[in-house]
Amino acid sequence: MSTSIDDLLSFDEEPAGEARDGRGGWLRGLLRALAVTAAIVVVVVVGLRAIGLQVSLWIIVAGVLAVLAVRRVTAALSPPPPPRAGGRAPVGEEPGTWNWGTRDALRSAINRWQVPLDWSTSRPERFTKVILPRIGELADERLRQKHGVTRESDPARARALLGEPLWTFLATPARRTPSPRNLAAIVAELEKL
Repeated sequence: MSTSIDDLLSFDEEPAGEARDGRGGWLRGLLRALAVTAAIVVVVVVGLRAIGLQVSLWIIVAGVLAVLAVRRVTAALSPPPPPRAGGRAPVGEEPGTWNWGTRDALRSAINRWQVPLDWSTSRPERFTKVILPRIGELADERLRQKHGVTRESDPARARALLGEPLWTFLATPARRTPSPRNLAAIVAELEKL
C-alpha cells in the first residue's frame, strides 16, 4: 500500500453544521426543552402548593413554555458580545473613525488625576487629603526604585535626594491649592529623581 505526500498532508473537512442540524440534533433539542419545561413546572407547582395556591396545570405549562420561547427568541436576536478587552486590534488600515467606547489606559490615568485636581481647586483641604498623599506615594516609589530608600525609612537621605522645596511641599500641608505652574515644577522635580 503506497500513499503520496499529498495524501498525508491533505484532509477532507467534514461540515460541522450538518452533524448538529441533523435529525438527532433536532430531537435532542426538543427532548431538552421538554425536560426543562417539566422541571420548571414541577418546581412552580410545588412552590404554589407550599403557599396554598392552586392553579391549573395547563396554565403553568403554557406560561413556562411562553417564558422559554421568549428567552430563546431574545437570545437569538441579541447582538454578539463585545470583543475581549485584552484582544488584539486588527492590523491594517484605520477605518477613519475613532472608537470612543474602547478603554484607553492613558485616558483612565488622566481621569484618576483630573477629577481630584478639579475638586481641589475650590477646597484646599481636599488637595491636602487626596492629592498630596498621592504625590508623596509617587515620590516614595521613585526614591525606592532609584535609590532604595523612602521618606519613612531614611528621612535624612530622602530629604537630601528630594531637595528642600519638594521635601517642604510634601511635609507641610498647603493652605491653598498650588497653581498649575507650581504643580508642574513639583512634577519636574519628581521626574529628576
